[in-house]
Amino acid sequence: MTPAATGRPSATERSSATGRPSAEPAVLVPSIAIAGLFAAAFLASPEETGVWAQSVNAAIGTNFSWLYLAFGMVALGFCLWLAFGPHGNVKLGGADEPVEFSTPHWVAMMFTAGIGAGTVAWGFGEPIYYLETPPLGIAPHSSEAYEWGHMYPMLHWGIIPWAFYALPAVPIAYTLYVERARFLRIGEASAAALPRFGHSTWKVVIDVFIVLGIIAGTTTSLGIGVPLVSALLAELTGLQDSIPVKVAVLTVWVLLFGASTLRGLKRGIQKLADFNMVLAILLLLVILVVGPTLFILKMIVNSLGLMADNFFHTNLWTDPIGQTGFTETWTVFYWGWWIAFAAFVGLFIARISRGRTIRQLVLGTIGWGSLGTLTYMSITGAFALHLELNNVLPLSDILRDSGLYAVTAAIAGHLPFGNLSLVFFIVLCIVFYATTMDSAAFVAACVCSKNLRASQEPQLRMRLAWISVLFLMTLGVTLSGSLSAVQSLTVIGSLPVIPILIVMSVSLVRRLNARRAE
Repeated sequence: MTPAATGRPSATERSSATGRPSAEPAVLVPSIAIAGLFAAAFLASPEETGVWAQSVNAAIGTNFSWLYLAFGMVALGFCLWLAFGPHGNVKLGGADEPVEFSTPHWVAMMFTAGIGAGTVAWGFGEPIYYLETPPLGIAPHSSEAYEWGHMYPMLHWGIIPWAFYALPAVPIAYTLYVERARFLRIGEASAAALPRFGHSTWKVVIDVFIVLGIIAGTTTSLGIGVPLVSALLAELTGLQDSIPVKVAVLTVWVLLFGASTLRGLKRGIQKLADFNMVLAILLLLVILVVGPTLFILKMIVNSLGLMADNFFHTNLWTDPIGQTGFTETWTVFYWGWWIAFAAFVGLFIARISRGRTIRQLVLGTIGWGSLGTLTYMSITGAFALHLELNNVLPLSDILRDSGLYAVTAAIAGHLPFGNLSLVFFIVLCIVFYATTMDSAAFVAACVCSKNLRASQEPQLRMRLAWISVLFLMTLGVTLSGSLSAVQSLTVIGSLPVIPILIVMSVSLVRRLNARRAE
């Protein structure tokens, strides 16, 4: 078979991989150019560009909501087949090769690089949105609205999102650690399913779209995180929540990202991830112990039952008759966010999963990842609903008048220990988002590199360059002042990633079958 058919590097590629890691212009130049155009558009005309992004997002939601929902279930099914099928015991590395990171470190990095940062922004506020505009024709602020308002965040941050991440992680890890590919690139993991004609070009196109998806997804995360931290600082200090404060927050983040980048993967991202896991666990313990413990536990158990009973219905609900827009506004947005992040997080998970089996990678990603996000969203969501239900804080009014960030700031200010809790929550947000941005820059630099072995890290200057791009993109989105524009960006970036993930899956199956036939 030809190298293109097997997905293995050609002789030319192998010979070119003997040098030192360097930039791959074919991927880097168009990626930087396209991302730069978007950044320039947002900086030059933030409001107009935001309106354009929302219109494109609306068109995608209207025409492709069925695709996003169906793909979520297919991704989960494929991952379960990988874990429990004939290839589950395939080791991602040599027969005697130990795991590179211990399970606690592995879980911490996976969680904080994945969707951990988003939980901080949405954990308190998302259930309040669903009280106002509940799904399935439920009356706003009814008992059912409270129950479904608590369950839906657990659905949006649970099993399906982590299946999106496990899906690309396996083919990437297999390519790196079983086939010993010399390229830490997404296109290489898709090679066995690509046509022979224009084989190298297709791989470059895939890598460019993956990088753009990474930038779109990360910009969405940071575009939500910057105004959140700004609102928290305003709550703490009494300062006006203004654009200069937001820019200052973003600048501090970039400096922190840069410091982490200089320390590398093991000393930088790992340390941030471990520190952040401790902060998140402490926050949840405070809420659970000092807050309405019994109410929180009852809501969690109730929502688990509600989610189990309606798993297929809610994950495939396109709302074809009522057309309320709930599916497009929420589920499609979240699925788009996770899909845009999928290759980024998948490559990162693959990079830290050397020595594990396919079954361990899949079940660890979905199991540990879901456990972390479900725990966080269920505890914070129940706490927020309790405050609203018992008229402790008028969260619905705050949401209508001031938006998501004000809700989170109000609840953070209401936590025990007063301003100390606010400071704690601000630090939690900053470190969570620092880990996300650092990981995104790391992976974007990997995809834009050549001669990069699995054990190596990309050039420092390339990682810093991508941090600069993320800074400009986030600054532009922040200036638009629209949460909808921020959400739209990630859906736009996610659509071309869906066929890429399908190609990666087909490529993996072909490689696994070829391995069994040998």
